[in-house]
Amino acid sequence: MATFSLADLFESVVDTVPERLALVAGEARRSYRELDQRANRLANHLAAQGLGRDDHIGIYATNCVEWVEAMWACFKLSAVPVNINFRYVEDELRYIFDNADLKAVIYQRSYGQLLDTIRSDLPLLQHFVMIEDGSGIKNSIAQAADYEQAMATASAERPSQARSGDDRYMLYTGGTTGMPKGTLWRHEDLFYGALQGGNPAGEPIKSPDELPGVVAANSSPYAALCPAPMMHGGGMWYCMIYQLSGNCFVLYTNARFEADTVLRLAERERVINLIVVGDAMARPLADALEGGGYDTSSLFVIGSGGAILSPAVKNKLKTLLPNVLIFDSFGASETGSAGMVMDQDKKESAGPRFTLSPTTKILDEQTLEPIEPGSDNVGLLAKSGAIPYGYYKDEAKTAATFKTDARGTRWVIPGDYARVLADGSIQLLGRGSMCINSGGEKIYPEEVEAALKAHPAIFDAGVVGVADSRFGAKVVAMVQAREGMHIEVQDITRFCREKLAGYKCPREIIAVDAVPRTPAAKPDYRKLKALAEQHLAMAAT
Repeated sequence: MATFSLADLFESVVDTVPERLALVAGEARRSYRELDQRANRLANHLAAQGLGRDDHIGIYATNCVEWVEAMWACFKLSAVPVNINFRYVEDELRYIFDNADLKAVIYQRSYGQLLDTIRSDLPLLQHFVMIEDGSGIKNSIAQAADYEQAMATASAERPSQARSGDDRYMLYTGGTTGMPKGTLWRHEDLFYGALQGGNPAGEPIKSPDELPGVVAANSSPYAALCPAPMMHGGGMWYCMIYQLSGNCFVLYTNARFEADTVLRLAERERVINLIVVGDAMARPLADALEGGGYDTSSLFVIGSGGAILSPAVKNKLKTLLPNVLIFDSFGASETGSAGMVMDQDKKESAGPRFTLSPTTKILDEQTLEPIEPGSDNVGLLAKSGAIPYGYYKDEAKTAATFKTDARGTRWVIPGDYARVLADGSIQLLGRGSMCINSGGEKIYPEEVEAALKAHPAIFDAGVVGVADSRFGAKVVAMVQAREGMHIEVQDITRFCREKLAGYKCPREIIAVDAVPRTPAAKPDYRKLKALAEQHLAMAAT
């Protein structure tokens, strides 16, 4: 009997349309049957190592066909695939491997040497599977199984693991303390809360037994392309959305985002849905489209998830592609899909206004009562219904984010502030934690500040996000030198890149006499931001 386990749902799609194209990843192409059989082989290999229900298995790779196979393999065992950010440096990598209690990792050869430097600190980590990536880098983990050899020696039969909609899913995401948190979902709640319930074009299914009929009725399956990394929720979730509905997911496998490559890929695969991450992807795409030479006749929708499109970029896309629907959606690792905004009038000047999903509300911060439309009061974005059940190994953060109101309704409240407008739509105002969203990447000031203050020349530091035309925001640091020492920007930049992933490092470093702080000795982010904007404005004149 089928359940709401993601593996059961996927296998029901496979059995319905086995020869339909499921995945395009670079030169690799997988039908549903082929993807299923390869995932079975990997699952059986992992099971032979003693891995199974609720075991955490890291996937440490850039976008590749093996990433998708590994994800489904883990679900088939009722194990938990853990997304590892391939940009992490040693300290960050050690933290997430330890915090996530990984027992195994599937990694690309390119990352083996860095992995080797931390594995002695990780007693739970016992099994390694290496994906060949052609890098030629020496494999320093001698006991690692070769991915393809492991496949060749394992059975293609489906594992006999009993599954249910209560199987666990975990997505690592940034937290307000600056360190990543594992957001825990039940499979059934994720399916409805984030994966569109198996039917992106219509009403969610009510029973897992309905999915084969919905898939079979889709006589014109389409291709969807999301260039985001699979190690982010957006890439992973969109892959599952389209494969759990019997469509084709086109995986962008280049190491860097290149607008021309994305558009040529969309042209080659006759992509209907193109999902981007804010202006960081949409602006280069618009610039490339302006130059012409692309066949965009298959495109029907361009959507943005993870970061909101600016009006200027959205309007440019609408001008260049007048027959394509442009929309923004918003949500979080904790909420799944919370709402969206479709094409708006080009004269819209107050920023996008979002329509909420039925289970999303704006609540008064004190009473948890919904705020009425048209009120000037600001509240917190909250979602009920199919939501996660907490954060992995963090009871305090779980209690602060997941709250139950007086009527017994449980809400997830990740910290985004918003205002409800008279027509019932909402205006997002931002996260109170000062999270910086740069090109869809979440960057938390406290983590960057801690790295900066480890530099011997820095006494104090404050970090804010300042508007950036391409990435939405960029990281700006204000640093105070220790007495008798001098700030060398290039040296600090080099130091940061040893401590943090590149996207977290400050794009601008400003020397100040003192970092503004509140009476409680916390950084005064309002003053810091004003100071940063003033300095950058003066530098531009």
